[in-house]
This record gives sequence, C-alpha cells and structure tokens, in this order.
Amino acid sequence: MLTRMLKIVSIVIRVNDLTAQSRFWQAALHYVERDPADDDWVVLKPRDADTPCISLDVRHSERILPPRIHLDIYADDQAVEVRRLTELGAREVQWDGLPDDADYVIMEDPEGNRFCVIESPDWSGWEQMQGQ
Repeated sequence: MLTRMLKIVSIVIRVNDLTAQSRFWQAALHYVERDPADDDWVVLKPRDADTPCISLDVRHSERILPPRIHLDIYADDQAVEVRRLTELGAREVQWDGLPDDADYVIMEDPEGNRFCVIESPDWSGWEQMQGQ
C-alpha cells in the first residue's frame, strides 16, 4: 500500500491587485475565501471539490515568458468557459507553436498570469488519476 507523504494543497500566484485578482479567480473557479483576506494574502478554496486551493500573494515578481509553471484548468465545455473567462477579464494568448489538434487554449488572467483551459469531454481519466 502506498502511503501519501506529500499533497499539493495550495498553488500560490503572485499578484499586484489582491482585491481584483481575488474577484477574478473566485468567479473563474467558483472558489470562496477560506478565511478573510489580509492586506497581502488570501487563500481561495473550492466550494465543494477536493482540489487544490489558490493562494494570492501580493509580492513583486518579474514576468517571464513562457512561464516556468502554469495552471491547467479542465472544462466540460471549453468554448463556453473561454468566453466566460474572457468576460471576466482573461485574455486568450496566441502562440505560433500551438498544434492544430491542441485540446487546450492558452489564456492569462487580468495581470498576465498564464493558464490553459483544457477540453475534457471524458472525466474518467481524472477520476483514475485521483484514485492513484
């Protein structure tokens, strides 16, 4: 039997405007504040899922492209979610290296933090990953 020694509980995103970024990510992921926000820190948690939290940290950070790390966000209906995220203030990122058959759309939040929206017509792979 495999004993889990480590677990990703929160992913930290550096931001400039904590209030605006908190509103964006709460609306984007349907998350809520775990505890009331501090002046420079907030942890957003899922309402009803066992997935990692998103923590927003007000710290200056140089933007590097392409980023060394980004979020992959799975969607039942990618086109609908891309439109919704765009309405919330996200932008689609154009990339010449995108394969013709890509199942993802590269986006960035209002401050330029990158993430991908992945088409996920079948969640069985996700459920299998969770069982490992």
